Amino acid sequence: MRTLALGNKASNPIKHRLTTCSLKERGFTLMELMVVVAIIAIASAGVMMAIPDASATALEREALRLSALLDSARAQSRASGLAITWKQTDNGFEFEGIPKIKNNKTGELEDVVSYPKTWLNTETTVDAGSRLALGPEPVIAKQELVLKNAGRSLTLSTDGIRPFAIKSSDQTL
Repeated sequence: MRTLALGNKASNPIKHRLTTCSLKERGFTLMELMVVVAIIAIASAGVMMAIPDASATALEREALRLSALLDSARAQSRASGLAITWKQTDNGFEFEGIPKIKNNKTGELEDVVSYPKTWLNTETTVDAGSRLALGPEPVIAKQELVLKNAGRSLTLSTDGIRPFAIKSSDQTL
């Protein structure tokens, strides 16, 4: 019968179990390690597929921003009764025909609404000479504008009644 007396091998049952384990029970098999590596590889591939392409995201952001600006300028044109046009410039774009008011401090005429004039991403371009007429009529002509960035393009369009919207996406040039 075993006792827990000092000097007996069974005095520390946990230590005794660790020393009597065979080598087969101590580590992982090659198959187990390969399964873990395969699971990590599949999970990594899934994460990489879920992360969107930076250039595509930047182009979509530009398109959504420009769409909002065009619709705002179109509403401003209808409210003021003045024709507002959007045109491409060397450094970005600009709106022409925006109503002006006199600044009381400086005495100079300033735009009623101050629209941005540059792209968010410096690589964004449109076709040279692009121009859009935004009013003042409630129904305007059908118009399209193709935005380009890093080999991708998006088309902003309106049928003349509805707001500007992204017509097509993920076209590669």
